[in-house]
Amino acid sequence: MSDGDDDWFESALEEDAKASAEADSTDTSAGSDTADPFGDDGEENPFGDDGEEDPFASDAESESPFEDDGSFDDDSPSPFEDDGAGGDDGGGLFGDDFATAFESAGSGGGGGGAAEFEDEDFDSDIPRIDIGIDGLDRMIQGGIPRRHLIVSIGSAGTGKTTFGLQFLHHGLENGENCVFITLEQSHSAIMDTANDREWGFDEYEANDQLAVIDLDPVEMANSLDNIRGELPGLIEDFDADRLVLDSVSLLEMMYDNPAKRRTEVFDFTRSLKNAGVTTMLTSEASEDNPYASRHGIIEYLTDAVFVLQYVRSETRETRLAVEIQKIRNANHSRETKPYEITMDGISVYQQANIF
Repeated sequence: MSDGDDDWFESALEEDAKASAEADSTDTSAGSDTADPFGDDGEENPFGDDGEEDPFASDAESESPFEDDGSFDDDSPSPFEDDGAGGDDGGGLFGDDFATAFESAGSGGGGGGAAEFEDEDFDSDIPRIDIGIDGLDRMIQGGIPRRHLIVSIGSAGTGKTTFGLQFLHHGLENGENCVFITLEQSHSAIMDTANDREWGFDEYEANDQLAVIDLDPVEMANSLDNIRGELPGLIEDFDADRLVLDSVSLLEMMYDNPAKRRTEVFDFTRSLKNAGVTTMLTSEASEDNPYASRHGIIEYLTDAVFVLQYVRSETRETRLAVEIQKIRNANHSRETKPYEITMDGISVYQQANIF
């Protein structure tokens, strides 16, 4: 910096020193005459109030773009307000009625399952029936439409046969006629399984309310055209309301050609629908995907799909779990719920979580 420059910093220090010397020789009350480098010395203050409008001034009457104008105050309903799950005031976009409809319905919510459907009337002219498994029936709004085609998919040991037998037992208790066709076990084995649970299948069979038929899967495949043609008439003569085929996987395995397999299974399921009976099929799960059948066909031909599977936690604890994959013409929970197989049959814990 040159000597001729006006060094404002040094000038300010010299004035401050001069003012200090004068203050030593005068009364302290004269301090108001002291030159303040930041004081009002008559010169224009670049930051002073010069009468013009200050764009940064706080004017109580001016509107601030960030001012709290009541849009988000406590008395106004907030679109993100928790007024159902945790609050008592109500009035938010996600209020009790709306939030409850999605609570625990396939979103992984707390212990509720399909509680949102329990007290709600389902207006439908379609006749409906229950599966016969309490916790599972509560996950379905209004029941399964009558004459629907149902499939339960699961690996070995998940209770597919028990699922079908319990489905028939519920119908028998309500005076319905039922048919059980097994491709896996003998007639006596099926009867023993049901009678061990004291479901009275012997009595129902003696009263012509129940028919248990064991067929060889090879013979059934060879004579499927005849069976398909005769089945509707037999069901009508027996006046059957419910039918179980255990399992469709064995029938599918009889066909090596995928196109032939699809055609035969499609025609067979269509004949069951034409027979006017509510039918439950059981199917082995795919080895690669527990949510799909072994051949990936039957779930597309049926109206309702129940998936039975093993679920293992990080601690290696294993539980059985059921999920409703789809039901045509019916609302249902999409949560996965634990179940047990006991001497009373399958019990689904609709209010519980898996882990």
